[in-house]
Amino acid sequence: MRKRREGNELSLAFLDVICCGFGAIILLLMITKISLPEILEVTLEEIAAMIAKRQDEIEKIIGETEVLERTRIETESNLEDELIQLAKLQEELFELTSRHESVLNLTVAQESQRADLTRAQQSLTEEMIRLLGPEFQRRNNTIGGIAVDSEYIIFVIDTSGSMQTFAWPSVVKKLQEVLEIYPVVKGMQVMNDMGDYMFPQFRGEWLEDTMVRRRQIMQRLRTWRIQSNSSPVEGIREAIDTYYDPNKKVSIYVFGDDFQGESVEYVVDQVDLVNRKDMEGDCRMRIHGVGFPVYMDPTRMQWQTLQYTLLMRQLTVRNCGTFVGLASLD
Repeated sequence: MRKRREGNELSLAFLDVICCGFGAIILLLMITKISLPEILEVTLEEIAAMIAKRQDEIEKIIGETEVLERTRIETESNLEDELIQLAKLQEELFELTSRHESVLNLTVAQESQRADLTRAQQSLTEEMIRLLGPEFQRRNNTIGGIAVDSEYIIFVIDTSGSMQTFAWPSVVKKLQEVLEIYPVVKGMQVMNDMGDYMFPQFRGEWLEDTMVRRRQIMQRLRTWRIQSNSSPVEGIREAIDTYYDPNKKVSIYVFGDDFQGESVEYVVDQVDLVNRKDMEGDCRMRIHGVGFPVYMDPTRMQWQTLQYTLLMRQLTVRNCGTFVGLASLD
């Protein structure tokens, strides 16, 4: 009986151990199955939150980029407007500086004007009073035969190769001399024989007469290189068509050495149609001509040179002006 009982107890103990082992395994499986989904679910939520956060940051960066791009475009636009405004201010400063310098030199200019007007009026000397009488007066204010009663002056200058090569120092000198007989005018303009302006930004306008502007004209003239067909017709037409005003006295000075056109008569007739005389027979726009003797050598005299002389002679006579043919380029 004791042996049978010991055998049964051993069997029960073994079964207990086996059951406990299976129970432990089942408990482990249950713990593992419960915990694994919880851990996985938390990880997915964190990933989703991180993705959402990254998307928000990306959208924020895109928004800031758009703002910066708009700011850049606005800044460039404002910069362009400011540059334009700066250019205008610089031009105004230049004009104010010119006027200031003109005021500073007013006394000198007045003295020069008085001297030039004295020459222009050709006041009677004692000898003239004795010969002509104290009541004698000149009908026109002229210097060297050229009337200087105009308020506005326009230069039409032949910039062809022959003029540039042989006559240019003389051109610079003669333009300076013409300016000196007009101490003060209300406006001036400079173009070449084809009607191209020395200062294109002032096309169709009058240049203000200041000491600074006169120096600029002389400085620019010394190095002015521009295409030319060696015919003053286009420049004269541009001057008359653009600046003719029945209420203004204008003098056109034509500098050249030859004429490449075909008909002198046609040009003269066309000018007559535009530059009509008033009731007293005076021209509102005088045309003066200066001929530079580039082709005065008989061995190379050209027909175009004779044509230019004939053209300017007719234009000046019929338009109240004077033609001066220089004897030499010196």
